[in-house]
Amino acid sequence: MEKEYDILVIGSGLGGLVSALVLAKEGLKVCVLEKNNQYGGNLQTFSRDKLIFDTGVHYLGGLSEGQNLNQYFTYLGIMQDLNLKKLDENGFDRITFDNDEIEYPHSQGYENFVEQLSKIFPDERENLTKYIQEIQSICNEFPRYNLIGKGKYNDDILYINAQKFIESVTPNKKLQAVLSGSNFLYAGVANKTPLYVHALTVNSYIQSSYKCINGGSQISRLIIKELRKYGAEVYKHSEVNEFVFDDENILKSVKTKTGKEFFAKKFISNIEIRTTLDLVGQERYKKSFTKRIYDLEPISSCFSIYIVLRPNTFKHFNYNYYHYRSEDIVWEKSLPDEVRWPECYMLSSCSSNQDPEFSESLTAITYMEYDEVKEWENSFNTVAEHHERGRDYEDFKQKKAEQFISEIEKKFPDLRSHIEAVYTSSPLSYRDYIGGYKGNMYGYVKDSSNPLKTIISPKTKISNLFLTGQSINMHGILGVTIGAFVTCSEILGKEVIDERLMEVINKN
Repeated sequence: MEKEYDILVIGSGLGGLVSALVLAKEGLKVCVLEKNNQYGGNLQTFSRDKLIFDTGVHYLGGLSEGQNLNQYFTYLGIMQDLNLKKLDENGFDRITFDNDEIEYPHSQGYENFVEQLSKIFPDERENLTKYIQEIQSICNEFPRYNLIGKGKYNDDILYINAQKFIESVTPNKKLQAVLSGSNFLYAGVANKTPLYVHALTVNSYIQSSYKCINGGSQISRLIIKELRKYGAEVYKHSEVNEFVFDDENILKSVKTKTGKEFFAKKFISNIEIRTTLDLVGQERYKKSFTKRIYDLEPISSCFSIYIVLRPNTFKHFNYNYYHYRSEDIVWEKSLPDEVRWPECYMLSSCSSNQDPEFSESLTAITYMEYDEVKEWENSFNTVAEHHERGRDYEDFKQKKAEQFISEIEKKFPDLRSHIEAVYTSSPLSYRDYIGGYKGNMYGYVKDSSNPLKTIISPKTKISNLFLTGQSINMHGILGVTIGAFVTCSEILGKEVIDERLMEVINKN
């Protein structure tokens, strides 16, 4: 007889893994299929020169005791085993600008956030307090943000624009830029990004900010360990390329590239929503829905450099830099103008195990449009399926890396003298490893003028197919984790999820 699972999860990004574990804990027979050599989607890490680098997760928020991500991870059974280091409480993020020596801190703790910025902007204390209160107020409107909340959020808050809100808080242009300065975390778009995206993203980091020691892949490893404890099966090198339906339009199985067939009662797709749509077959959906999905604007992709440093030469900093050429471009993405690129970047440091006073590596990320690598888009390259992209591509990346390092040297003038080696990733790397459309970092652009267009239900027209992951709703570790619990609510019922999470709350 053919083996049939209760739940089959396609894709092992965080949304898929969390959904699988929540359901496995309820006694369901669960299977997860992953196309790559490594589980975890954006949680994947890679090793170069015996050092570990993160591809997507550089720091986490809300992990202190009693905070939301801590409670979700406690329920999943992984919190106690995470290897974490708290970032600088008086400035986990530093916003900086060309020709301005001040490092503007985003600090941990609501009062401390106000206090540290008030030292630089003494006349703005009241406005900063108002900003912090409004951020908390928006977050409290979302029931699952606090694990269990009352009712449903008021749709009106979806229409508030983040940039306009920040401009309404203070007339001080520099402070506006500082409060918006970490918008790289959600790839903020001028006049489009809704306030709720800004609030839900930055709030948890203000509560607490941590770095994963030895990379974010520990999260996926711990979840998979728990999955196996509950009897779930997890397979890599298993790319799904066909959905099989019965005569009543019910999904009955999926087939992988290697020809294996997996049967299940219910399915969760954690892969890019366009890919899911193609596998289902557009004819099974209303044209208005498929048009809506294909009209979504992908969030920009990025170019990253991973710098291996010579031992004990570069002082470690326990925070992240968000640097901009000027305060005027905080909401404007870097243009593909070769001369001006990159106009902004995020820079993080990893301390040495031998001497924590020094850094062993740096990671720097900036925006890059997919069109810049379009000429190589027919190439595909991962560990599981290795293909060279050619000399021209390597030359392109090297030229961009040199340009990027030159920009960082404006802040750290002797950086090159500390560099042992440099590695890079482009939008094609993000496309192939993470599966994002055109290598997009965080799914699709949310638009405050039409917010409901980009909020997609985890339920689909196929009665036994559900969706999860960053292309559905919120991105980020917290956003995707919450999204997975929402998906599971559709399968198990909201009451069951509420009951499980209430047990966690009551224990604290």
